[in-house]
Amino acid sequence: MPLNENEQRILAEIERQFHAHDPASAERIGSTTLRHYLARNCRWAALGFVVGLVILLAAFASSWILGVFGFLLMVASTVVLIQNLRKMSKLGLEQASRSFGGQTVGQMFEDLAERLRHRFDQSDDD
Repeated sequence: MPLNENEQRILAEIERQFHAHDPASAERIGSTTLRHYLARNCRWAALGFVVGLVILLAAFASSWILGVFGFLLMVASTVVLIQNLRKMSKLGLEQASRSFGGQTVGQMFEDLAERLRHRFDQSDDD
């Protein structure tokens, strides 16, 4: 739903105040993309997985509590990694579908099937 003129004016004023109050944060936030944010989360999750694995391998023989902690860290890191990779793939699919005129993958296959049916029907009539 688009914003009306008054809401756009208020939003522009808030943005100007934010840039005036904290220009460094405004620049950092303005330059960060969703893909960059998700990639950073994936790197942290991968690092968490490796740290959990090291803790598991190093401490499980001496302290099973630390071993369980390492395992739980690995599981949590894997969950975060998978969630962020799914979001990245969904973002990539949405960008790809926008480049194909806003069609979804299913619509593209339906259009292709319809064109093939039409082409073969024409060749049968000849």
